[in-house]
Amino acid sequence: MADADDSAGFRDPPPFSVEAQGLTLAFFPGGRERLEALLALIDGAREQLKLAFYIFATDESATRVRDALTEAARRGVDVRLIVDGFGAMADERFFAPFIEAGGKYSCFIARWTRRYLIRNHQKIVIADGGAAMLGGFNVEDSYFAGPGEDGWSDLAFTVEGPVVARIGAWFDELEDWVSHPRAQFRAIRRKVRQWNHGEGAVQVLIGGPSRHLSSWAREVGRDLVEGERLDMTMAYFSPPRRLQKRIAQIAHRGETRLLFPARSDNGATVGAARALYGKLLKAGARIWEFQPCKLHTKLIVLDDAAYLGSANFDMRSLFLNLEVVLRIEDAALAARLRKYFEHYLPASEEITPALHAARATWLNRLRWRLCWFLVAVVDYTVSRKLNFGL
Repeated sequence: MADADDSAGFRDPPPFSVEAQGLTLAFFPGGRERLEALLALIDGAREQLKLAFYIFATDESATRVRDALTEAARRGVDVRLIVDGFGAMADERFFAPFIEAGGKYSCFIARWTRRYLIRNHQKIVIADGGAAMLGGFNVEDSYFAGPGEDGWSDLAFTVEGPVVARIGAWFDELEDWVSHPRAQFRAIRRKVRQWNHGEGAVQVLIGGPSRHLSSWAREVGRDLVEGERLDMTMAYFSPPRRLQKRIAQIAHRGETRLLFPARSDNGATVGAARALYGKLLKAGARIWEFQPCKLHTKLIVLDDAAYLGSANFDMRSLFLNLEVVLRIEDAALAARLRKYFEHYLPASEEITPALHAARATWLNRLRWRLCWFLVAVVDYTVSRKLNFGL
């Protein structure tokens, strides 16, 4: 169990950088540093900016980002912004100064058709085709706040190198779909299915609706088959049974460490993860729940491969939402990210088999299974309004 002082005094680790496979990566675990890095990328652009976000609020941080984009457009930068019509509070009225300055604003619209189920959950910033910023964060005050301010503990990273061109190519595919007012479900499904994620040590994986598995779901599932060492931090964890079994098998033959939130803006997502703890613990996995604030980080380190991007490890992120994830196979990067992962463990409560058994009363098991059903089968936006007493 986490020491109370460790939890109360928790501080995000400082930014750090890694060179891996010809790429320069800089990581920003702290909220304030994330915002400053985002603004610096925008302010430094001279020719073009491409951005996509799921949540774009109308608060102080969002206004600062909008104003920076507006100023970029005024100095002649070609600025293209896509926000999700379901997740973003900001609309055309909020972006009016940006549009008047020459910026291009598009909305990934969720209609009451099969397309309603699809959300643009990606977080993408590309500056001048040479640097990109990805991660789990959105544009809202809570994603740039510190642990003591009850913000989201999250991770963003910038990347420079050849892979940026591939990220930009995917953004162009997304923009092509969004620009058509009568864009069809089958068109975005085809783009996801036909995306060439590349081969070798660096891959740009895309998640989304597809008749077959997307590159993100396929590659992470394939790696889990033979993996021997797994460290995973996830805001939402409710994978299908076959992936649960693969994680358990890694725990049985090697080492599995899982870090999940103790609380969230949607309590059902916490309950959904807890519904899966029993079998994972029995297989030998070690599980922690982060205590100081809400946890939003998405990170998988599997042997020498790191998965970094916007995707949770739940049914929606694996099979439905549009997601972008970098897979980078590099031993030094994996080792550094494991060190980052371990920074959070002293401020987390380890869920031992005994603690889980004590929690797993018949009423809690019922709640957890209901949470899993709502999150994995229905939609976690439905459960957001419900109080499960977790």
